[in-house]
Amino acid sequence: MHRVLITGGNRGIGLALVRAFLAAGWQVTAACRQASPALEESGAGIITGVDVSDPDSVAELAERLRGSPIDLLVNNAGRLSLDQLGEIDADTAAEIIRQFRVNALGPLLVSQSLSAHMTAGGRIAIITSRMGSIADNTSGGAYGYRMSKAAVNAAGVSLAHDLRDRGIAVGLFHPGFVRTEMTGGQGHVEPEQAASMLLSRFEELNLENSGSFWHANGEKLPW
Repeated sequence: MHRVLITGGNRGIGLALVRAFLAAGWQVTAACRQASPALEESGAGIITGVDVSDPDSVAELAERLRGSPIDLLVNNAGRLSLDQLGEIDADTAAEIIRQFRVNALGPLLVSQSLSAHMTAGGRIAIITSRMGSIADNTSGGAYGYRMSKAAVNAAGVSLAHDLRDRGIAVGLFHPGFVRTEMTGGQGHVEPEQAASMLLSRFEELNLENSGSFWHANGEKLPW
């Protein structure tokens, strides 16, 4: 049986991924700060108290997973705030830093700590956003979110290089504009549809395309 660990698996895209992997017959572990009733009812393994932006919390997660191999790691936990030019004050700057810690530092810390648990031919998926694409930015704004996602894209490419010799492929995936609590219920696709497309992209991830940036629909995205 294939084994996947998903961060931020308690709601939104993460919860939809948990359900999709379970339906596909995978052994699923969801790591999150606090479980939701929907996650508890899913049948997945759950590890709570995990803050991906906290090195000590991530180290504890790795220790709790000692002896548990991982075939696929999905870095899904994220934070979104839509700050705008002219509104960036001390409070907004602090929130921008929080987005960096969760969206950019988090996947790096988790991937570093859990790479030791990865099986031969294992894969790491980072749920990023096309809002982190510099070439695709046609509307401005959302400074913290855009910058944090551009940063995690850079981290993902470095991880792809650093883990290649160990046979671990790393992919960066934009799920689409998904209707979740994080987006205020706005979006073009439902979480279940995004999860289904993402599973197909994860399946295609290998050492040949490691370090690439993909839309869930299969479109390759610009940096």
